[in-house]
Amino acid sequence: MRLLYIEWSSYGNDDIKEAMIAEGHELVCFPFPVSSSTYGTLQENPEVEERLRLALHRKVPDAVYSTNYFPVISKVCQKEHIRYISWNYDAPNMLLYSETVANSCNVIYTFDKAECRKYREMGISHIYYLPLAVNTDRLDALDQDMTRYDVSFVGSLYLERMNYFDQVESLLSDRARGYLKALIAVQLQIQGYNFVTEMLPAIAEELQRVCPVTVQPGVMASSETFHENVIITPRITAIERLELLEAVAQNHVVDLFTHMKDCPLPNIRIHGKVDYYNEMPLVFKQSKINLNLTSRSIQSGVPLRAFDIMGAGGFLLSNYQEDFLDHFIPGEDFVYYESKKDLLSKVDYYLRHEDERQTIAGNGHGKVVSEHTYRHRVCEMLGGF
Repeated sequence: MRLLYIEWSSYGNDDIKEAMIAEGHELVCFPFPVSSSTYGTLQENPEVEERLRLALHRKVPDAVYSTNYFPVISKVCQKEHIRYISWNYDAPNMLLYSETVANSCNVIYTFDKAECRKYREMGISHIYYLPLAVNTDRLDALDQDMTRYDVSFVGSLYLERMNYFDQVESLLSDRARGYLKALIAVQLQIQGYNFVTEMLPAIAEELQRVCPVTVQPGVMASSETFHENVIITPRITAIERLELLEAVAQNHVVDLFTHMKDCPLPNIRIHGKVDYYNEMPLVFKQSKINLNLTSRSIQSGVPLRAFDIMGAGGFLLSNYQEDFLDHFIPGEDFVYYESKKDLLSKVDYYLRHEDERQTIAGNGHGKVVSEHTYRHRVCEMLGGF
């Protein structure tokens, strides 16, 4: 199968290309401008649309593929009557709120089963659940150094958005501010279920007053959707990650790998951001316990970090996510916690029980090798075409 491969700096870009080629597909790469400054142009961009149209006529592929969904690509594929396949690892991918998702050319995959159900309930029948994956051959080939870390976490703390939330919150009425604080406090106590969406309408008018959002034509989302995903959910994630890391650090050495080096976290060794391909897997291999603290924007899906940890042979201790249970056995392939108290108890336990910890890490790695590599996913995505 010949694919016009939309190439941008997505996680796993090289691994996906390698898997597609290994499965016998021919790739023609199409450079695509994705960055924070160009993100808003991916709904509509005449220059990109024309370049893509010319590439389709010149290369004549069987289908177009991209990691994450882009409306501008779907528009061209719909006009040119060619299949557009996208696999989404961001949740939510705000570009999926475009009305173009209804285009008949689309075959959309998302790693979050709850998100998939939501779109199917909206009448989008060509969206499918497909969990994420890793390239275990590449990860296994990386040299494993001695164990260096007891407990580690690799990821953002979302602190760069804290000031923005504070500014919005300060403009709310006392009633709305109190409601929002209570909503966040209760949500922080609950794992595995996000009720912010259903509770937000009570202060939606207030939020729109202090933080006006203009929903563009062709976007299937309300202002509440943007307030939740851009302001509130990141705040909840930031609070949760800070609280849990600080709690673990009261009794154990915690190593944090994040892009912000001046984080206000006592008793935590803060490292800089690590390279996804070469440095991050070594952290997972060299850590006794690897934490996964899933962003609250992910409803039920298993985030890429979890696959990366198990794929590297690391021991995974994660918050509960419903989709884990479709693929992995708790206590056998990985371990999940249900509360802060439970997290602290399990950190203590698995640091003391090395044999059990290593057995679970080995089981998780074996499960990923046998069922969750990029070659498995490429076969699932492209096998029916």
